Amino acid sequence: MVKKIFAYSYIYLILFLMYVPILVLIAFSFTNSTYIGEWNGFSFDLYAALFKDKEIMLALGNTIIIAVISSLVSTLLGSFGAIGAFYSRKRSREVMENLNQIPVVNAEIVIALSLTVMFVFLGNMIFKNNIFSFWTLLIGHIVISAPFVYLNVKPKLAQMDPSLYEAALDLGCSPRQALRKVMIPQIYPGIISGFLLAITLSLDDFIVTAFTRGPGLLSGEGNIETLSTLIQAKIKKGPIPMNMRPLTTIIFLVVLVAAILITIYRNSTKGKTKVRKGRD
Repeated sequence: MVKKIFAYSYIYLILFLMYVPILVLIAFSFTNSTYIGEWNGFSFDLYAALFKDKEIMLALGNTIIIAVISSLVSTLLGSFGAIGAFYSRKRSREVMENLNQIPVVNAEIVIALSLTVMFVFLGNMIFKNNIFSFWTLLIGHIVISAPFVYLNVKPKLAQMDPSLYEAALDLGCSPRQALRKVMIPQIYPGIISGFLLAITLSLDDFIVTAFTRGPGLLSGEGNIETLSTLIQAKIKKGPIPMNMRPLTTIIFLVVLVAAILITIYRNSTKGKTKVRKGRD
């Protein structure tokens, strides 16, 4: 009984420490005070000002574009890489898995510096120009996201019957048809999870973004500004910008609603599967 009480107390304490700062930030998004802790009365002034703030809207647009594109590419690379490794020989599969682990366990600053050195070398020795741009930033985000997609897809492949693909080929499917109609439906929960994780990693990233960004996207000829780099630049000069509080609240609510909808969908899918199995 004592162990149970201690365990639950520990869990609730961790949840309290995790979510109270978020709830405080949400609460102070409904007042127009400069500093968190000063309450100037309930209002939606910050939400109205948020959508008029061109600097934040530009950074938000850049962040979303990079996150979506890098996540789609990372999902393709990670998923097909996992499928290829799954059907490779044992030694080749082990080599691919070990290589995939390097970006996962490595410090992000090491990855950022390595990419920077590579881009500087390519720019100086091959292109004879500064190549830092949207493309270098995109490559950086793919490098940190694709390995995590691989790790999400791999368990689903392990759960799948490996003979299904071969059976589809024996029954007349082409390799492309067998992949699209048999294999992908079996592993799509891992693909979706990997895609969502890739988006989260891209939205959160600061180090790789700061090292690999260049001019482009909505920033035009200036360096690409994302939410992470914008907040860092603002904090160096003073407190967190007031308009970031309602933006954080909106992002939190969107993620919360998405998580709830995904959970409901998965539970309904499991329920339908159980019903079908019961009828069989």
